Amino acid sequence: MKALIIEDENIASKRLANLVKELAPDVEILERISSVEEGTTWFKNNVLPDLIFLDIQLNDGYGFDIIDGLKEHPPIIFTTAYNEYAIRGFKYNGLDYLLKPIDKRDLETALNKFRKTKLVPEKENEKKYEQLKSLFSKAYKRRFMVKIGNQFNSFNVEDIAYFKSHGGLIYLRNTNGKKYPIEYSLDQLEDILDPIQFFRINRKYMVSVNAVNEIHSYFNSRLLLKLQPCEEEQIIVSRERTSNFKKWLDC
Repeated sequence: MKALIIEDENIASKRLANLVKELAPDVEILERISSVEEGTTWFKNNVLPDLIFLDIQLNDGYGFDIIDGLKEHPPIIFTTAYNEYAIRGFKYNGLDYLLKPIDKRDLETALNKFRKTKLVPEKENEKKYEQLKSLFSKAYKRRFMVKIGNQFNSFNVEDIAYFKSHGGLIYLRNTNGKKYPIEYSLDQLEDILDPIQFFRINRKYMVSVNAVNEIHSYFNSRLLLKLQPCEEEQIIVSRERTSNFKKWLDC
């Protein structure tokens, strides 16, 4: 089986290729493409692969633009940092939809689907479409209940600047600068908070778009942030999240 990777982040592209090689040695990666222009040219000069791994947001456009230029295309496994494209992706014969950073188990599941699924009946297609629609239309968490002494206070997510991991606990810091411990992990917060509003910048911080006050270039392809309320320590966007962070601010 032959596959094509279309991904504009070199690190993410290499990692995906290595994971595919590890999980599916029988799948040959024909090429790793990084732009709409390069992808369009490739398809004009090559036979269709059996499978496409497609990042939706590329530096010069959308992955959809490449697919729109084809008369037909093979199954697609979408890879992206944003879930708002899931419904549109399914209409392009999307076999699966993986949110970055890609989990190895999720990729393995998607590859198994590819092996098992050759032709999906139309009614089954419609059923899956409705399931995806329901999944990605979920309501995100709007408030957090926090215990303060013997009392409980409720904080709207709009009043939260960021979440911080420190000393084995996760703290909520509100826009007034006060912080409170909460009983959630950062991984859990990623699942329950609106990804348009909050972004996980590294292993310690998840920030609101409204809390980002300044952005500076930092060595090793990273970014240095100034948050409001400010933190005493330096707030660094990790290298593997920098590209998606920029796209998140620009969406």
